[in-house]
Amino acid sequence: MEDAQIIALLFDRSERALEELAAKYGALLRCITSNLLPSGEDAQECINDTYLALWNAIPPERPDPLCAYVCAVCRNLSLKRRRDDSARKRDSSFDRSMEELAETLGTSSTEALWAARELGREIDRFLDTLDRESRVLFVRRYWFGDSVEELSRAFHISKNNVSVRLSRIWEKLRRHLLEQGVYDG
Repeated sequence: MEDAQIIALLFDRSERALEELAAKYGALLRCITSNLLPSGEDAQECINDTYLALWNAIPPERPDPLCAYVCAVCRNLSLKRRRDDSARKRDSSFDRSMEELAETLGTSSTEALWAARELGREIDRFLDTLDRESRVLFVRRYWFGDSVEELSRAFHISKNNVSVRLSRIWEKLRRHLLEQGVYDG
């Protein structure tokens, strides 16, 4: 089913929309959650939470492309679950205080939010300069959380080659961000 049809079903509040989302994007969501969460139960719960979040957001949202929106919602929920799980396991007061400080500095000010958005735009611009294979390698590693081993199999190259290519991409990204004045090094 086409994305526009799924969105129309969501606007009609048809439960069939959730079935179609699961049929079209379920495997992709399982890949995202399994790469970010060690527990299969947590992964499935995040997938279910993704469907609920989409049900609640559409309408009024009308995402285009739907796939990117679905992936972003799932990834954000999975990362939140991962942070929450690791925070519960922490026993050091220093770790807790550092996380509180990072949360305070990271999202509380308008300037920090602007800086994060600008950084995102510059990373997008940088990714546009890469060849397709390097861009896919980078996104699969740092957005979808694929392991070096998974990338090695998918790209038919050695794990060392994956690591070297990723480090070279990171160095290019660092130089790009320095040149654009987004990163001061």
